[in-house]
This record gives sequence, structure tokens and C-alpha cells, in this order.
Amino acid sequence: MTLGQAIPGRLFLACSAAILTASFLGACASPGNALHREAATQLQARVLEVTQASSQNDTASALKALEGLEADLSAAQAKGQVSEERTRSITTVATAVRTDLKEAVAAQQAAAAKAAEDARIAAGQAAPSPFPTPEAPASQAAPAPAPAQGNAAGNGADAGKNNSGDKGKGKN
Repeated sequence: MTLGQAIPGRLFLACSAAILTASFLGACASPGNALHREAATQLQARVLEVTQASSQNDTASALKALEGLEADLSAAQAKGQVSEERTRSITTVATAVRTDLKEAVAAQQAAAAKAAEDARIAAGQAAPSPFPTPEAPASQAAPAPAPAQGNAAGNGADAGKNNSGDKGKGKN
């Protein structure tokens, strides 16, 4: 994944986590006995975990923290520390954040699969051809050039000249 793709994903996750935090804190600030202080403190800590993991683009940790938030919410509701209305409100926002996180995971997996496919294609293009090249292998080097013609009795200084004493055609 490129930096350009990672930043919008982070922003999206951070915004989702911020919405969860704002909704949760709004529920905590409501008057009445809808949420006890002890439960609010515990749930706020879980929301902070989700927010931090999301802002760091760590979707696995964010999902795990979200599961912890929901477990703590269920436990607090069972103890009578959270009203049914507040539980529904928090659960609705948590579900939306979970959907966002799962979409981010799917996008990351798709990007990783595309990068792997691109790398595989690039490696295939860079691989040597299975067909022989037109160049001759080193073991079949071209033959050495033929020696220059001349008198076998010559000393090689007159290579290519006629040393028989013939001065040319018709001159005897």
C-alpha cells in the first residue's frame, strides 16, 4: 500500500473512532442513572484503546479493543450500571465502527494481494526467456581468421606479396 492510500484509510478510521468516542462521551455526560461512573471509566478506557489503534492503522488491535468494549458493556449492563437505552446507543456506534474496521481490513488485504500479483508479474517479465538467444554460446566461438597468403619460404614480412620473382603479367 502506498502512502497516498494509507493516509485516507487512517483518516477514515480515526474519524470513525472519534465518532465512537464522541457518542460514548455524550452518553456518559447524560444526566440520570443511565451510566454509572465506574462503568463509564472502564468503557472510556476501551474506547481510547479503539481510537488509538485506529489512528495507528492497527485494525486488528482496534477490532480486539472493540470486542473488549462490547464485553465490558454487556457486563456493565448485566450489573445494572448501564441502561438499555445507553447500551443500544453505544452498540449502534460500535457496530458502525466495526463495519468501518472490517472494510479497512478488506481494503488492506486487497491492496496486499494486488501488490503480490504486481510483483509476480514483474518477476515473470524479468525472468530469462526459455528460448535460446541468437547469440552463439561461448563454447562455439567463431573460427580464427585464416592466415595471410604468401610464399611459404618467405619470412612473413612480405605477407600477401608474390615472392616468386615474377614481376607481373607478361613480363618475363
